[in-house]
Amino acid sequence: MHNDPVAESEGLLYFTDGSLAYAGRYLHHGFFPTHTHSFVEVAVVTGGSAVHHTTTGREPLSRGDAVLLRPGAWHGYEECDRLELYNCCFSVDLLHRELAWSREDALLGHLLWTGPYSMGRRGTLSFRLSEEALGECLTHLDGLDRLHARPISRHRGDIIGHLSVFLGNLARAAAQAREGAEEPAGPAHPAVVRAMRLMEARVAHDWTLTELADRLHLTPGYLVRLFKTATGLPPMAYLARQRVETAAALLLLGEEPIAQIGEQVGWGDPNYFARRFKAHFGMNPSGYRKKFTHRSVAMRDELR
Repeated sequence: MHNDPVAESEGLLYFTDGSLAYAGRYLHHGFFPTHTHSFVEVAVVTGGSAVHHTTTGREPLSRGDAVLLRPGAWHGYEECDRLELYNCCFSVDLLHRELAWSREDALLGHLLWTGPYSMGRRGTLSFRLSEEALGECLTHLDGLDRLHARPISRHRGDIIGHLSVFLGNLARAAAQAREGAEEPAGPAHPAVVRAMRLMEARVAHDWTLTELADRLHLTPGYLVRLFKTATGLPPMAYLARQRVETAAALLLLGEEPIAQIGEQVGWGDPNYFARRFKAHFGMNPSGYRKKFTHRSVAMRDELR
């Protein structure tokens, strides 16, 4: 087990190696405080036990449990009894660039893009790995860990390769965990993918269902049915999730007034912004900034 590869600068924590994607083993005893981050995180439990605390509540963890957290989602560990974790983190830029294709895959689309939002999960997705699946995941997490000291400029493909296979194993495990559950398997219709990209590219735009449907040459009712089948959410609810994630990053990494951040994500009414933010993260924007600004982790996507 090694120490966190981070250093503090101006009140924020940064990965000291400038990783595009990172994997490492950690050992926790007792209590690990709630914190948040501006990238995607996956925690795989390899030993011990704990209680995992997120916006959706508390649940026990033991070997084989896996948790994926979207950017901005906060979590912590309580009652840790030699909790052994393998953490994997990767940047939002990588998700939207090298892994952009994954939203068109039913299993990966659910794991990375829609599952953490559906069924009231608020940016988190939990499931259990079989011993076989855990072994497969550890193989590629070890591969990412070994690339830790290698220059990204020469090993970008290796990093993305290990990460993609690791995520593929996770996605299959998550699919097995939800077999028989009435929830979406991921975006299947090209119009859904196009709608997601349009809204993500312009989160501050005053989107209406009619405008979005017109851009896709569909009727509003048909677009809603397609979107809900693929994601479990109507389009405007999906947009709200994108807005709160963007707002969370701005609250943590910038110094703009909260009302201005609300305007930047498309919610000009400060009270409405506060209500929507609290509905997702369980606290209002000012409370979120105060609690997590000095306990957040930001990943720099830069070449070494």
